[in-house]
Amino acid sequence: MHDLEKRIEDYYAAAAAATDPEARASFHQFRNALTDGVIRAAEKVHGVWRTNAWVKKGILFGFRIGALKESGHSDGLTFVDKETFPIRHFTVSDRVRVVPGGSSVRLGAYVAPSVVCMPPMYINVGAYVDEGSMVDSHALVGSCAQIGKRVHISAAAQIGGVLEPINASPVIIEDDVLVGGNCGVYEGTQVGAGVVLGAGVILTRSTPLFDLPNGTIHRSSETGPLHVPEGAVVVPGSRAITKGKAGEWGLSLYTPVIVKYRDERTDRGVELEDMLR
Repeated sequence: MHDLEKRIEDYYAAAAAATDPEARASFHQFRNALTDGVIRAAEKVHGVWRTNAWVKKGILFGFRIGALKESGHSDGLTFVDKETFPIRHFTVSDRVRVVPGGSSVRLGAYVAPSVVCMPPMYINVGAYVDEGSMVDSHALVGSCAQIGKRVHISAAAQIGGVLEPINASPVIIEDDVLVGGNCGVYEGTQVGAGVVLGAGVILTRSTPLFDLPNGTIHRSSETGPLHVPEGAVVVPGSRAITKGKAGEWGLSLYTPVIVKYRDERTDRGVELEDMLR
C-alpha cells in the first residue's frame, strides 16, 4: 500500500483536478481498499492506536473531486450527495445483516461479515466495524470511527466521527464493549476492551472520568485523548459545585463515573446472543 499512500498524498497536496483520470483511478483504488478493510483510518501498533493521516487525506480528496449527484427514486425519496461516496450495496456474499427499514452505509466504510445493522442506523465513510458487532436502531458510527469485535452499539447511541483536523484521533471502541442506549462517545475518546457504558453516558475530550474503585480521575491530555480503561463499568453521575452562585443554588455538573470493573455478574448481564449473528 506504500505506492497508493504516496499517490494519495501527492494528489491531496497538489489539489489534483476532478477531471484527472489518473487521480480518479487512484481514488477508486483507495476507496475500494477502505471498503474492504485493507486500509484503516487508525490501527493499533505495538499496543498503541495510531492515526493514519493519509487515509483521512484520501477521504477528503474524494470529497474534493466529487460532484453532486441525485440518487433515489423519482417518485419517492431522493438524495443529493458527492458521487464519490455513494451508498454501499450489500449482497448475501457479504454476510452482513442489513435489516429492512432505512439504514445506510457509505462506500469507504468497512463492515465485517456477521455484523448486524438494525434500522434505521448510519455508518459513515472511513468507519471500521469488526466481526460480530451490532449497530442498533437510530445509532450512528461516525466517519473514521473504529469499532472492534462483538461490540453492541445500542439504540440511539452516537459514535462521533472526525475528518478534520487531519491528525485528530478518531473514536476507538475496542472488542467486547457494550455502548448503552443514548450514549455519546466523541472527540477521539478511546474505550478499552470489555468496557460497559451504561445508558446515557457521554464521553468527550474535556470530560473527566471518575474511577471510584481505584480512587483516580482519568483525563485527556494535550497529546492524547480520554481513555476508558479495560473492563470499566461506567454510569452517568454528577459532581457538586461548591463555589459561587452554583454552590448557593445547589447545582451539580454531569460526569461519568466508573462504579466497578467487569465481573461474572456483569458478563452474564451483557452477554451477546450468537444466534442473532
